[in-house]
Amino acid sequence: MRIIVCENYESLSKKAAQIIGSQMILEPKSVLGLATGSTPIGMYKNLIKMYEEGLIDFSKITTFNLDEYYKLPIDNNQSYHYFMDNHLFNHINIHRENIHIPNGMAKDIEAECTSYDRMIDDKGGIDIQVLGIGNNAHIGFNEPTINFNKGTHIVTLDESTRQANARFFNNLDEVPTKAITMGTGSIFKSKKILLLASGKNKAEAIYNTVHGKVTPEVPSSILQFHQNVILILDKEAASLLKEEDYELVNEFSKVK
Repeated sequence: MRIIVCENYESLSKKAAQIIGSQMILEPKSVLGLATGSTPIGMYKNLIKMYEEGLIDFSKITTFNLDEYYKLPIDNNQSYHYFMDNHLFNHINIHRENIHIPNGMAKDIEAECTSYDRMIDDKGGIDIQVLGIGNNAHIGFNEPTINFNKGTHIVTLDESTRQANARFFNNLDEVPTKAITMGTGSIFKSKKILLLASGKNKAEAIYNTVHGKVTPEVPSSILQFHQNVILILDKEAASLLKEEDYELVNEFSKVK
């Protein structure tokens, strides 16, 4: 596990975009796993700028998003379909058929989950998966629970997650109670994982991700066992770590 600590959110966003951009340049047909929420917005702005400057090209890129609210229409301005169009897809040259986001409106949600994982496998897996992290250490919408969920599935959102997301809605009552999300197993199969965190409210979750016991009660802790994980943090998110943790490499990252 490699940990990069940046001065602030702006430098964090730029660093994350550089890593994604490098992946795209090295492999123009890369499969990118993308995340929503406030944290990756700065990264997306930097990627758009890199595209506009002719540094990167999305024409052969395939994307898979982590999650979507359950039973929230795609055209709702709080859906993650809307979010991704607004913050990235409408500003780059990606082909629409190469964009994949879970369909929370599907009539057969179990079939949708199975199909989503199959599509990822058919594309050869995700080359680099971007993650945010919740205050309760959820990744995707994998909430603290008694076991790690392997595949894409429907989940009931923790009340703390709904309260954290209420700032995007008019009130808490409007926040959906369920979502469809890649499971920790789906995420873990990604060849590289890039987790972004900003702000003091994420510091405890980051500490538990790096140093805590691996347990489904701290969903992000499973990343300790992945062979290629990069945490990009601002100083506040890293405030509970020790300086010797920075650029930390654990034994699992040496496994080829």
